[in-house]
Amino acid sequence: MVRANGAVSLRELARVVQTSEVTVRRDVRALEAEGLLDRRHGGAVLPGGFTRESGFPQKSHLATAEKTAIADLAAGFVEEGEAIVVGAGTTTQELARRLARVPGLTVVTNSLLVAQALAHANRVEVVMTGGTLRGSNYALVGSGAEQSLQGLRVSRAFLSGSGLTAERGLSTSNMLSASVDRALVQAAGEVVVLADHTKLGSDTMFQTVPTDVITRLVTDEPPAHDDRAATELQALADQGVQIAVASGSLTGQPPAQPGMDAAPPERRGPRRDVPLPGQRRNHPGAAPGAPQLRSAGSLGDGRVADLAPRRR
Repeated sequence: MVRANGAVSLRELARVVQTSEVTVRRDVRALEAEGLLDRRHGGAVLPGGFTRESGFPQKSHLATAEKTAIADLAAGFVEEGEAIVVGAGTTTQELARRLARVPGLTVVTNSLLVAQALAHANRVEVVMTGGTLRGSNYALVGSGAEQSLQGLRVSRAFLSGSGLTAERGLSTSNMLSASVDRALVQAAGEVVVLADHTKLGSDTMFQTVPTDVITRLVTDEPPAHDDRAATELQALADQGVQIAVASGSLTGQPPAQPGMDAAPPERRGPRRDVPLPGQRRNHPGAAPGAPQLRSAGSLGDGRVADLAPRRR
């Protein structure tokens, strides 16, 4: 499966071979010892280290359910009549499919896949950058793309990448893609990163968005055994990043109770405070009334957790 797709998640492997993730993880570890693949957070990829980047066909098969949930949730942060930028990636492509329903929207993008997803949206204007086509991810890169973004100002940018850590922020394996992503960030008032749990704790060659520039991270809920991802999420929150988690239920919490707002994600209703186990509503030194851990309306059968920063 890794040879065919370039990358695969442990969840998908366990589903296909009809066994537990514990068994799959053991077998992946054994295959890595033989040099047949590299383990990555929540999955496995072909050997290659920092410099290797999977192409679109490989990425499109990794963490598909998680990307769908993330895109559903991220669409809820976009308002009618906004002007935004959307970077290249399989998760941002999923987001674009949902943005087609937002009237009066202007989307600036360097991604052919994002533009294609919005091509038939009657009330959405799509603005493409210039640049040179990079076939592996169907994105426009290079000086032409960067120059076309000069002087642009939009409300927010939605970006994805290859890895995300609290220490370095968002990163990618390709220098040209990283450079364009940085230009997209410069054009936006806020930066929203879309990254599934398999990217948390992974670090790749080129930094695109430093942690202190990221306004919000939209991700999925890590598996219960995934202490590394949970630790990384808390570290990101401690540095001021707002965390929005799309999942079937909040960690350790029961499903949404009757009366909790169930508005569609693109038009979420009022929020209500729901603390996670082990989290404090008000951390020491927080200003009175400062936002802490909150949940929003349900996402299908899931809910949202906004993990506000403990300190900046």
